[in-house]
Amino acid sequence: MFIQMDPPRHDAQRMSVAPRFTPRSLAELESLIRQRAADILDGLPRGETFDWVEHVSKDLTGQMLATLLGVPLEERKQLIAWSDILGSSDNPELVPSPEVFYNTLADVGEYFSELWNARIDDEAPGFDLISMLAHGEGTRDMGPREFVGNMALLITGGNDTTRNSISGGLLAMHRHPNELAKLRANPSLVTNMVPEIIRWQTPLSHMARTATQDVELHGQRIKAGDRVVMWYLSGNRDPEVIDDPGAFRIERKSARHHLSFGFGIHRCLGNRLAEMQLRVLWEEMLKRNVDIQLDGEPERISSCLFHGFSRMPVRVLN
Repeated sequence: MFIQMDPPRHDAQRMSVAPRFTPRSLAELESLIRQRAADILDGLPRGETFDWVEHVSKDLTGQMLATLLGVPLEERKQLIAWSDILGSSDNPELVPSPEVFYNTLADVGEYFSELWNARIDDEAPGFDLISMLAHGEGTRDMGPREFVGNMALLITGGNDTTRNSISGGLLAMHRHPNELAKLRANPSLVTNMVPEIIRWQTPLSHMARTATQDVELHGQRIKAGDRVVMWYLSGNRDPEVIDDPGAFRIERKSARHHLSFGFGIHRCLGNRLAEMQLRVLWEEMLKRNVDIQLDGEPERISSCLFHGFSRMPVRVLN
């Protein structure tokens, strides 16, 4: 794979660099999410079982990911397919061999290098992430490996985590009907409910870091060079910090006090977008008074990194 940042351009014809709309403000972004969430909800099948993950969680986040990257909406399913493979390298059903994983990385590099080349000639950067990276002083000279790494991170981070929080939120309400009743009685609770969903679900199970120096932490000696695994899933269930952590409470005080977005300089840069998608989707569900119930056991994804769902059968009851 070779990423060409200057002419000559790639000759591949897979991608259409079409005029695109990218929101220029938070108000425009929220309006776009609301429009898409409304269209998805209004188009849900009635009187039959369908997969919430495919019809709602993947579709909404896939559409928004395509918009943020400046990719034509009709190609969003390709982004989702890549995200599934890159985020599930330990799942033999999706990644039966290392060649599948590395070929996917190569496809991602080729695809986005074409998009990069189309954006870098613009006189001024657009409002999509690829354009901003192509024109950014600190990012426009990225080498191939760094470029592909950043694209893979944007695809998975901008899709999998929010997708699984959307699915996890529906499951939480199914298992805690009293909380759903509270929300319907007082829709303003949706703002506090969103971070509680993200804590309760914890879509990213863990992350690892390498110690740069010897240190002792709570009696545990860590040497420079040791790999340290940080289990966000465990931290979000820590009874010393969170009262009754296994419970799902939409009125929980300090609901934002969770580790799902990381911490410090490694805090998720898309956290507000994730929260906005969850909030707007639930606001539109409440507005329609739609009753969506599970119609079978959800199926979990096979991953030690992502904590999520491959399928969630549901029915619309009204």
